[in-house]
Amino acid sequence: MRNDNDLITRNYYLCTLLKYCYKLTYDLVYLQIMPKIVSMHWLKSVIPCLGIVLTLLSCTDEGKKHTDTLSSGAIDISVDETYKPIIEEQLRVFDSSYPDARISIHYKPEEECFKDYFDNKARLILVTRQLTKDEKELCDQKQIFPSSLELAKDAIAVIVNRSSPDSMLGANELKGILTGVYKKKYTVVFDNQGSSTVRYITDSLLKGQKLGGNVFAAKSNSEVVDYVSKNPDAIGFVGLSYISDTTNAANTGAFINTVQVVSVQNDSTMQFYKPYQAYIALKTYPLTRKLYYISRESYPGLGTGFANFLGSGRGQLIFYHANIFPLRMNVVIRSADINIK
Repeated sequence: MRNDNDLITRNYYLCTLLKYCYKLTYDLVYLQIMPKIVSMHWLKSVIPCLGIVLTLLSCTDEGKKHTDTLSSGAIDISVDETYKPIIEEQLRVFDSSYPDARISIHYKPEEECFKDYFDNKARLILVTRQLTKDEKELCDQKQIFPSSLELAKDAIAVIVNRSSPDSMLGANELKGILTGVYKKKYTVVFDNQGSSTVRYITDSLLKGQKLGGNVFAAKSNSEVVDYVSKNPDAIGFVGLSYISDTTNAANTGAFINTVQVVSVQNDSTMQFYKPYQAYIALKTYPLTRKLYYISRESYPGLGTGFANFLGSGRGQLIFYHANIFPLRMNVVIRSADINIK
């Protein structure tokens, strides 16, 4: 592990210095020479110099001496609460591998995660979108040099009571339910007003239309599932992690049995799909989204170490076994024909 961390640190120094120079001058030449520098044989002799320069630069980073490394120390990060089950599992494995690391995770609505990021309360956030143009400009103003990467792809699951007749819904029917004009009067339940789920549905599905007066916010994804399981006229929108059956030893992607997971129609194929992993990967299930990390670390600290772990082989396998599609590893999807006799 020591050699891996040394390599990560060296690469981090190189990329961060070049980004720093680019931010100062806005001269594209730094980005143009990056591939050439990386391929040069004298890179090893340059790295120590880069390390010295970055050390001097980081001395002014909020006037603090850094006490954490890629695998040790203590930090706070903020995570979109719809990913709590899977990130808790990631943290459990990370902690067992790096006992000197202490990561305090604060699960919040996505809107609050970004607020923590810009208020310097969270060095790393895990969210479902990249920084906007305005947010990137704010980073420039605050001298924040963000780095980000997509880690995995999951879905928003639509759930109804087990007694509901609406087990298959199209986009227009979902829009009718969300705006309150559907033939059956549903109580629509989300996790939180500032959540990534609400943002995704309003941006991607409603495309500017306003939510109806029949829409309510619970306090968490778990409460959405609980409410729908007890109310025949309720429909909920939750993160995939909250309806996946983690007790399924065969890891077949089964769902919990307390609610009914709706099949959503794909407008291109006109077929109905549930949020199974293969359908998420191929995007045939319509309500798919990505999980990103966004870091503000100006040196290779514990936030970078955890982000690296999430994108590594072990971290990606944890996503895979949680039925979330990993984006940093190769996964082969094969079609199969089933003959029923």
